[in-house]
Amino acid sequence: MSEPRISVVIPTLNRPDALPRTLAALARQTLDPQSFEVIVVTDVKNEAPPAPYPERLRIRTLAGERPGVSSARNVGWHAAQAPLVMFLGDDIIGVPELVAEHLSWHEQNADEEVGVLGHVRWARELKRDAFMAWLDRGIQFDYPLIRANGAGPGHFYTANVSLKRAMLERVGGFDAERFPFGYEDIDLGLRLFQHGFRLLYNPAADAEHLHQPDLEQWKRRMGFVGVAERRWIERYPGERPYFHDRFSEALSCPPLNGRRGRLLMRWVPKEFPVIGRSVWENGDLWFRQQLAPAFMEAWEKADRA
Repeated sequence: MSEPRISVVIPTLNRPDALPRTLAALARQTLDPQSFEVIVVTDVKNEAPPAPYPERLRIRTLAGERPGVSSARNVGWHAAQAPLVMFLGDDIIGVPELVAEHLSWHEQNADEEVGVLGHVRWARELKRDAFMAWLDRGIQFDYPLIRANGAGPGHFYTANVSLKRAMLERVGGFDAERFPFGYEDIDLGLRLFQHGFRLLYNPAADAEHLHQPDLEQWKRRMGFVGVAERRWIERYPGERPYFHDRFSEALSCPPLNGRRGRLLMRWVPKEFPVIGRSVWENGDLWFRQQLAPAFMEAWEKADRA
C-alpha cells in the first residue's frame, strides 16, 4: 500500500451522532481513498461507543494520552504517515472536494511555512438563528474579517485546517499541559506565525458544522474560556485579552433587553444601510451581557489560583 499524501486527524469526545456522518462524508471524497488516511483519536473521557467506519476509508483509531483536545490532536499528528496534516472536527461534514482542495493548495504552495484554512458554515439542516449569526462574527469564526484582511494567528481554526507536518515538528505541536481545551489553536497559531507561517484561506475547502449552538451551553463553555484566556495572558503578557475586554465593556453598560437585535440579526447584515449597525450593536451587546458573568467568574477564580 502506498504512503498517504495527507493525514486527516479527528479528535472526538462523545459525538456518537455526528462522528459517523463526518466519516461518511470523508468516504465520499473525490480524492482517491488511498491518497489520504484518517486518524480518529478518542479523548480519554470519551464514553461514546465506537463509530461505524466506512470500509472505503483508510482509517486508524487511537486514544488520547490525557484529557483535552490538544492531547488528542498531538497523538494524531505524531502518528500521521503523510507529510501533510489536516485537522478536522468530529462534527464537520466536508463537501466531496474538501480533502482534494486542501491537498491541491499545498501542492501549489509547497513552501513548508504555508498552511491552508478551509471554510466552515452551519449545516443547512439546522435552524439558523441570531445567536448563530453572532457567533460567526468573531466569537467562534470570523470569515468576513479573513476575507478582508487575510488569516492571522487567531484564525488557525482546527475545525478545518491543514499544514505541513514539518511545521508541527518545528514548534512542538499543541501545548496540551497549558491549553488542554480553549485557546489551544490560537496558541499554536501564534507560535507557528512566529516561525514564518502563512495561512491561506481557501473557501472551496468547504464544510458544514453539524452542531446546534445553545446560549446556555455557551455560558458553561465560557467558564473554560475564562480559565484558558487567563492562562493565555500569563503566557503572552503583551497580548490583549480579547474576551475579557469585550465582556468587561458589556458589563459596564446598563442591562439591555436586546429583543430587536435577536429578532433581526439573522436577517439584517451588519453592513446593511441605515439599520444594520444599530441592529448588530443591540444584539451584540445583549449576547455579550449574557455570556459575560460566567466568563468573568472563571477569569477571577483563575487569577486567584
